[in-house]
Amino acid sequence: MAAPKTDPARFEVVKNALYAAAEEMKIVLAKTAYSPLLKVAGDYSCGLFDAIGDMVAQGPDLPIHLGSMPDAVRAVVRAFPDVRPGDVFIHNDPYDGGSHLPDVNVVAPAYHAGVLLGFGCVRAHWPDIGSASPGSYGAVTEIYGEGLRLPPIRLYRDGKPDPSIEAIIFANVRTPAERLGDLRAQVAACWRGTQRMAELAAKYGTEELLRIMTEVLDYSETMMRAALRALPDGEATFEDVFDGDGVLNPGETEDETFTVKLRLIKRGDTIVADFAGSDPAVAGPMNAPLTVTASGVFCALKMIADSGSLIPPNSGCWRPVTVTAPPGSVVNAQHPSPVVYANHEMSHRVADMVMAAMFRISPATVMAGSQGTSAVITFGGSDYRSGDRFVSYESVKGGFGARPVKDGINAVASTVSNMSNTPIEIIEMSFPLRVEEYALVPDSGGAGRYRGGLGVRRTWRVLERQAMASVCCERTVTPPFGLDGGLPGAPAVATLTPPSGNTRTLTSKGGFLAPAGSLVVLEAPGSGGYGDPRERDPAALSEDLLDGYVTPAAARRDYGFDPVETA
Repeated sequence: MAAPKTDPARFEVVKNALYAAAEEMKIVLAKTAYSPLLKVAGDYSCGLFDAIGDMVAQGPDLPIHLGSMPDAVRAVVRAFPDVRPGDVFIHNDPYDGGSHLPDVNVVAPAYHAGVLLGFGCVRAHWPDIGSASPGSYGAVTEIYGEGLRLPPIRLYRDGKPDPSIEAIIFANVRTPAERLGDLRAQVAACWRGTQRMAELAAKYGTEELLRIMTEVLDYSETMMRAALRALPDGEATFEDVFDGDGVLNPGETEDETFTVKLRLIKRGDTIVADFAGSDPAVAGPMNAPLTVTASGVFCALKMIADSGSLIPPNSGCWRPVTVTAPPGSVVNAQHPSPVVYANHEMSHRVADMVMAAMFRISPATVMAGSQGTSAVITFGGSDYRSGDRFVSYESVKGGFGARPVKDGINAVASTVSNMSNTPIEIIEMSFPLRVEEYALVPDSGGAGRYRGGLGVRRTWRVLERQAMASVCCERTVTPPFGLDGGLPGAPAVATLTPPSGNTRTLTSKGGFLAPAGSLVVLEAPGSGGYGDPRERDPAALSEDLLDGYVTPAAARRDYGFDPVETA
C-alpha cells in the first residue's frame, strides 16, 4: 500500500518554510561575512539537502551552483558515513563535487531526536585560496597551481573547530583574518539552516518532515515535466567559439580559441543536452567539470520552461534533464586539468548556447545572447594605508539579452549569475584603489526590434603601490549573438595604462603587473538584440537616444533612422 500523501495545506506550509530557511541562511551570511565579495556582492549560495545529498531548497542565490552543490554534499556523505551532531565539513575539490577552488563548501548535518534529517550547505567564493596569484586566478596548467585543494574534511567536532585544520587553511591564504571571518559566517549560516530543519521536525514529526522533503523534490519534478511538455519537440544544434584559456605558447601574442558543440534533443517531458564533438581539454583553466557545464544547462532551461519562476529550484527539477559530454573534453574536465576560469565563464557561455539552440525549437521562449562572462578583475598586494596584504575580487556587470517582447537589461548579472554590483564606496574603503569611472557603454547593446542590454565600463586607479592583477573575461573574440535578425552586442575590452601613458590591450585571461598610478579599464560585453532593427518603434529609439543608450551615429547605422526626423 502506497504511503499517504501529505495534507496539501501542510505540504505548502512546510515547503515554504524550507525555502524561507534557505533564504534566512543567506541573510545570516550577508550580515556576518567579512569580505565585500560576500557581504555586498553576494557571491555565494545556501541550500538545504536531504540525507543522501539531494538539494531540497536553494535560497535566492546563484544558478551557477544548481548543478554542483548536490554533488558537494554527496561527497561529504560518501566520505563520512559516521557523521554525527556537531560536525561541520569543508571542501572545495572540483573533482569531487566542487566547482573551482575559490568556491569553498561548508556542510553541516541537521538532527532531531538522534535522527539525521539532512544537511545545510553554504558555498561561498573566497577572494583568495592561495596559489601564485592574488585572487587565485592565474593562467596555470594544472589544478595543483590553482591554490589550496581540500577534499571533504571534518572541520568541527562536537560543535568546536579543529585548530589543526584551520591552521593548515589559513597558512595558505593571503588574508587569513578575512578568510576566518568568512568561514565563521558560513558555519553560522549552515547552523541556522539546520536549526530550522530541526524545529520543523519537532513541530510536525521527523517522519512527516522527511516525507514532505521527498514530496518537495517530486513536486518540482512534476512541474518541470509539465513545463517541458508545453514546449515543442525537436532537435537543434549550436556551436560557439571561446576566447581561449589564458595560456600563450612561446612566440604567441594572442590566445588560441577553442570550440564547444551542443545538441539538444527535446522529447515530451525530457530533454538531453549532448556536448559530443566539443574540443578536448585545453592547457589553461577553461576546463569545466561536468557539473559546472550542467549548471549552465539547468539555468537556461529553467528560464525557458519556467519564465514565471513557479517551480521551486531543487534536485527534482533536473530529473528530466540529461547532460552528457565526452570525458576529457573541455566541458567534462578530468583531473588534473585546471578549472578556475571555467566555473563561471563556461557556465555563462553554455547557458547562452542553450538559448541559441532552443531558438530553433521554441523561439518565443528564449532571449538573445547575454554578456556571456563574469568579467572578473582581481588586484592584490600590500595596502599602503595599513601595511596589510589585500585581495580585491570584482565581477563587472554587462548586458542581459533582448527578449521576443522586451528590451534587454543594462548592467546586471545575467543567466548563471545573480550577484549585485559592488558599490564604489565599498571598494575604495576596503582596498587601495580608486574607481575613476563607472558608466554604461553606449551602443554596446545589439540593435533590434528589441535592443540588447548595455555593458558597463569600470576604471580603477592603483594607488601608491603596485598591485598584482588578473583579468578573466569571455566575449572578447565572439560578441554576444542576436536572434531573429537582431544584431550582436559589443564585445569585452580590457586595457592597462601605466603612468608612462602607453595604453595596451590585455589578453582576455591572465595576470599582469599594475604599477602605482596606473589605470585598468574593463568594459563588460553588452548583449544581443532580438528582431529586425528596422522594426523598432521610433518613439522607443528616440527614448534610447535621449537616455544615451544609443548614439545618433549608431541609430543611423543600425536602425536606418535619422534622429533629426523626430525633432
